[in-house]
Amino acid sequence: MKKTWIVVADSAHARLFTAETPTSGLTELEDLVHLQARMHDQDLTTDGPGRHSNDTGVGAHGYEPKVTPSEEEAIRFAKELAKELYQAFHAHKFEQLIIVAAPRFLGHLRNALDKNVARVVSLEVAKDLVNEKPEEIRKHLPEYLPQL
Repeated sequence: MKKTWIVVADSAHARLFTAETPTSGLTELEDLVHLQARMHDQDLTTDGPGRHSNDTGVGAHGYEPKVTPSEEEAIRFAKELAKELYQAFHAHKFEQLIIVAAPRFLGHLRNALDKNVARVVSLEVAKDLVNEKPEEIRKHLPEYLPQL
């Protein structure tokens, strides 16, 4: 079996596992936490939204960013995790990757992955299982882990 890593993540927490055989249980390698993503939006910003008046000079409204501060932190964490995976891949620590992530974070991580790392993703599972025990996570994966 190719060296396989299983990444289980959400916007603030990622756990890295490996499996020795296609049917074996999971062994945890690393646990990563991004504390800023757990904070509330008001704790991540220093003040209220900026103000904007229209061209006629009548009325003003608050400017709302397209991405909330907590979403920005999730994107930042996805980039950090993608960088970690890139370095591990190029250090030959794994040959294929399985990603189990909360649906929204899965999209952020997918966008952040290097193209070479993305090529070795053999399975994606859109579920938030980061706080589950390894045995429970394994139950959400196929009986035989896929091979590239």
